[in-house]
Amino acid sequence: MSVAELKERHVAATETVNSLRERLRQRRLALLDTDGQQLLIFLVLLQAMRGLRVYSLDWTPEKNRIVSASQDGRLIVWNALTSQKTHAIKLPCAWVMNCAFSPTGQSVACGGLDSVCSIFNLNSPTDRDGNLPVAKTLIGHRGYVSSCQYVPEEDTHLITSSGDQTCVLWDITTGLRTSVFGGEFHVSINGSNPRMFVSGSCDGTARLWDTRVASRAVRTFHGHNGDVNTVKFFPDGNRFGTGSDDGTCRLFDIRTGHQLQVYQQQHGDNEEATVTSIAFSISGRLLFAAYGNGDFYVWDTLLAEVVLNLGSLQNSHEGRISCLGLSADGSALCTGSWDTNLKHRSVPPFLRNCF
Repeated sequence: MSVAELKERHVAATETVNSLRERLRQRRLALLDTDGQQLLIFLVLLQAMRGLRVYSLDWTPEKNRIVSASQDGRLIVWNALTSQKTHAIKLPCAWVMNCAFSPTGQSVACGGLDSVCSIFNLNSPTDRDGNLPVAKTLIGHRGYVSSCQYVPEEDTHLITSSGDQTCVLWDITTGLRTSVFGGEFHVSINGSNPRMFVSGSCDGTARLWDTRVASRAVRTFHGHNGDVNTVKFFPDGNRFGTGSDDGTCRLFDIRTGHQLQVYQQQHGDNEEATVTSIAFSISGRLLFAAYGNGDFYVWDTLLAEVVLNLGSLQNSHEGRISCLGLSADGSALCTGSWDTNLKHRSVPPFLRNCF
């Protein structure tokens, strides 16, 4: 085959690839057309669950229950299908900041300004006043407990982060600290490798940790110009996302240490809205990001483009969105806000499956 024939074939193949790429782009745009009936799926299935100012929420792995922490000093466990309360747990300290379900869904944890992490067994009998007793108190932090997360597939270990600029791996059975790490604000444990977790800090960095080596971080990731308020591992475990006071979300690769993408929406007033919470879709193609001004963007992680602003829709939150969570199968999304509401949305198939 001559060089001229090879070039001709190369040109033809290139044209075919470009044509297929354009057809795929048009198909995706058609699937993402949210001006019509598909968008109504969000609005029809939206349910509000009222309380006081909501600070944190978490889903059970089986997707049928949600736990929330709010300003009234209670943890509330909700049936996500009926919006009914199954537990209302009165806390020793009203200033709760975070909460988490255990992997089996049998217990919940919370922390706050009292600098301890409290564990409640949902199957324990209540006392004579109808309150659920504290099953275990994890004491050791010298500052507020800013986040907590159970180690995947284990009800016996949990990681907390704190304003004392440490993260702690706890043995819940003994109530003792197993390891102490640097970092603060927020943690996310790698679902593919539970020995690895990432933390966000007020110095604008995120750090990757190995629970077997507490003396130093595996990597430190730079890029933000403000506090890193939230971190979340990508579904494949090789990347993670961050959200910051600088108004941006970023995607990092833990293998190379490189920043892969920046997600930033320009505002006319030149003021950046604080990113408060993030979550990835099951495929990783979508990034859900909540903001302090009530915006709630759905980002295309590859193109760094906004797919939807759920905060602009009817029946959206009227205040700061403080937390969000996606169910384990990606079929439902829940957000909590300072407007005192939790809103539970069904994720439409066109967002769930088209990527």
